[in-house]
Amino acid sequence: MGNIMAFDIFLLLIDGSKRRAVKNNHPLKNKRSNYCSFQFIISHQLPQMKKLSLVLFVLVSFNIFAQKTYIHCGKLIDAISNVPLSAKTIIIDGNKIIAINDGYATPGNGDNLIDLKNKTVLPGLMDMHVHIESQTKRNAVADKLTTEPQDIAFLAANYANTTLMAGFTTVRDLGGSRVNISLRNAINSGTTIGPRIYTAGKTIATTGGHGDPSNGLKREFGGDPGPLEGVVNGVDECRKAVRERYKDGSDLIKITATGGVLSQAKDGSGAQFTEEEIRAIVETAKDYGFKVAAHAHGAEGMKRAIRGGVTSIEHGTFMDDECIELFKKNGTWLVPTIIAGKSTADSAKIPGYYTAIVTPKALATGPKIQATFAKAYKAGVKIAFGTDAGVFMHGKNYLEFQYMTEGGMLPMEAIKSATISAATLLGVENILGTIQKDKLADIIAVDGDPLQDILAMGKVVFVMKDGKIYKQ
Repeated sequence: MGNIMAFDIFLLLIDGSKRRAVKNNHPLKNKRSNYCSFQFIISHQLPQMKKLSLVLFVLVSFNIFAQKTYIHCGKLIDAISNVPLSAKTIIIDGNKIIAINDGYATPGNGDNLIDLKNKTVLPGLMDMHVHIESQTKRNAVADKLTTEPQDIAFLAANYANTTLMAGFTTVRDLGGSRVNISLRNAINSGTTIGPRIYTAGKTIATTGGHGDPSNGLKREFGGDPGPLEGVVNGVDECRKAVRERYKDGSDLIKITATGGVLSQAKDGSGAQFTEEEIRAIVETAKDYGFKVAAHAHGAEGMKRAIRGGVTSIEHGTFMDDECIELFKKNGTWLVPTIIAGKSTADSAKIPGYYTAIVTPKALATGPKIQATFAKAYKAGVKIAFGTDAGVFMHGKNYLEFQYMTEGGMLPMEAIKSATISAATLLGVENILGTIQKDKLADIIAVDGDPLQDILAMGKVVFVMKDGKIYKQ
């Protein structure tokens, strides 16, 4: 509409120029040459043309930036109320929600209308534990020697797109090769498409621990990695590793407080940092504005991490009652990743899928996570949604909702764990996590009612991130 108005004004100005030329006996009165007409307009009407340019700019700008988006929601889960809301209109201006009105408001001229009256509308989902650079595959350990960073980057861009299309508009990436940092930057700049990424960059581990990139390699290939590569021993190296992550451009710190399942090392649960080392990491992280996430399966490593001041425990497989009390006392979050346990246990049953050192760990650890989650949830531990995507196929993150509800969590609470709880863990609850006035417009819609059938969370039909529609 703005463009049409501007064109009309242009014609009026040109028409007016002709009339004045005829009246004043200017060259434009002579019809011998169109060139004369053009020459007159340029030489005599330039100031007026400059005004026209300003009018055109203002009108087109107004047309672009004044446009709002109206979303008609048949059922709305705003992650604030404990019950779904009916017949609401979300109004978005730019990248922010400016109003949530009762009923179905009528858009203004030039505004966009999105009709989701027969869908369930929710805040954009948030997964607090992904590995955006990688995806499970048979004999993946060989990739350490054959995959270039460029290869990782192209694959990661695909995984990011898959994640966003599954309705996850924000993720916390907990460890990779630093490609994760470049991918975050590319998404933020609009170069590629994906969720909003908060990344730890490289994980911090101890020598031989879960996260040491030289595990399973010949000495001539693995070398002796140090803080730059995320491998530390002692307080001073712990502090240096945090500073290296700051230098890299990480958003948070991830440590591996215990052994892990998929690393090429025998121990899958023993403590791998001293409490003093963990405290040094947490204290240094605070200096740089970082929160700290700690991978932990075993109870002792978990206790050291919680006492050391980490923000979240990832997995928490073998937690005992003392761990649970420490969680509650310190306000530490649990990110359970039930789907990762189930997926690795299933894959371990396929001959040759994992190496001989990994298979028994996957079979012993994976099946226990769901029961641990149920125990922690019933005891009142704070839970944030996280899947360990990459350990299984990206885009299947929604299955965690099913496993959480099987463990006793109500569907609404499971949804809140992936919205407002996740935002609170990240420290961005003032801008994300709920559908609320003045928050960023991260909005999705699913077919069906997830409060009646939680698997509806896998039927995402609409995705908006930061006010831009990516799936409709």
